[in-house]
Amino acid sequence: MKRLFFTFLLLIYGLITYGQDTDTLRFESYLEWVKSYHPISAQADIMLTMGDMEVRTARGGFDPLLYGNLDEKSYDEKAYYDKREAGISIPTWAGIELNGAFEQNTGQYLNPENSVPTGGLLSAGASINLGQGLILDDRRAGLRKAQIYQQSTQSERQRLLNELYLQATGAYWNWSLAFANRELQAEGVELAKVRFRGIKISFEQGDFPAIDTVEAATQLLNREYNLQKAENELFMRTQDLNNFLWDDSGNPIALDAQIKPEELFSDQPLLLNEEELRILIADHPELMLADFELASLDVERRLKAQQIIPVVKLKYNFLTENLNQFDQAGFFENNYKWGLTVYTPLMWRKARGGMRLAEAKIDFKQNSRDLKELQLRTKLENEINSWNVVNDQISTYTRNVAALEMLLQGELRRFEIGESSLFLVNSREVSVFSSRVTLNELLSKRKITYAKTRFAAGVGFE
Repeated sequence: MKRLFFTFLLLIYGLITYGQDTDTLRFESYLEWVKSYHPISAQADIMLTMGDMEVRTARGGFDPLLYGNLDEKSYDEKAYYDKREAGISIPTWAGIELNGAFEQNTGQYLNPENSVPTGGLLSAGASINLGQGLILDDRRAGLRKAQIYQQSTQSERQRLLNELYLQATGAYWNWSLAFANRELQAEGVELAKVRFRGIKISFEQGDFPAIDTVEAATQLLNREYNLQKAENELFMRTQDLNNFLWDDSGNPIALDAQIKPEELFSDQPLLLNEEELRILIADHPELMLADFELASLDVERRLKAQQIIPVVKLKYNFLTENLNQFDQAGFFENNYKWGLTVYTPLMWRKARGGMRLAEAKIDFKQNSRDLKELQLRTKLENEINSWNVVNDQISTYTRNVAALEMLLQGELRRFEIGESSLFLVNSREVSVFSSRVTLNELLSKRKITYAKTRFAAGVGFE
């Protein structure tokens, strides 16, 4: 893995402006970096390109078509025929197909209907569906579906980014929690070392019994063990965080060991507008994706409904030897070619079955969409409740930590005047450190719950 000094990264984002040490990776800068360079963020942008290319592909169905035919037969030294034709066909969004052609045919045995003037024959006209395909045909339906897919890629991109936001946020605050706990355990080790040295000196001077040195030593060893666990946890959480750190060239980077996170406790309160989140959930990416799928299914239903209508196709072409004669040609007067095609199935089983199937798919998807909305709203309410509960827990536990620290200070004073024991002091201190670890966990949980609540409403990096 390519290892870079993260201090340079932090300077890029102007961390000094926050009034923090340059070795602190601030959460907001971290999120901005993840959003800019993480591979999933790049994949999210690729989704938009895919949507654009899907529309371009569908628009290709309306591209003008040039064609040419050459058919010649010579046998037994006889020129049977030489038929040449070139033309252009232009589909339109209205369902009308414009066409023009040039025809030049010669030959001893040429079919009379293919006879044209020596200089060739020009034709220009159109064909239109008067029945099936008048309102919607495969070409127009394909383009409409592509446009719906293009719109859906915006929601798919948002969904991917929201998931990245939640995962990256969890990784950061779990790292911050592990860092805070490591610092707390290191503090406990230092206190235990100081106490052990003091007890040992007092024992040597005859003020404390030997058993107190054993008590202090076991407490030191226990805290050193807890510190080792905390360091291992910090290492694992740091590796998790590294999964979200990439440079602008697409290479993974590792966090420098000297970089530290923001503190779990912040003077700036986290605020959630619950009513706003309940409104925003209506535009949740998953609901939007379901709506786009319903819109695509509706296009399919309309196309199937068109197939119940009989096929009635009208073709008309003006015929002339010169281009400047087209404006003089009368409609159905002279020099024209036209045709009418009509056909229809007798029982329509295929068409009716296809339409009913399309309607059933819409009903099925609509039910799924309604259920999904209910589930999302329920999840949002659960996350809002968790957010309120964790804030209440922090308020309660902060008072508990303060009370336990007061009890510890009182026990220390009693110990100093000989009215308490080292065992009781250690017990009080263990309770304080345990409660501070729990408070750290609650503070980290509040940060992550904040992100989970926003994610439940369909909001991410914004």
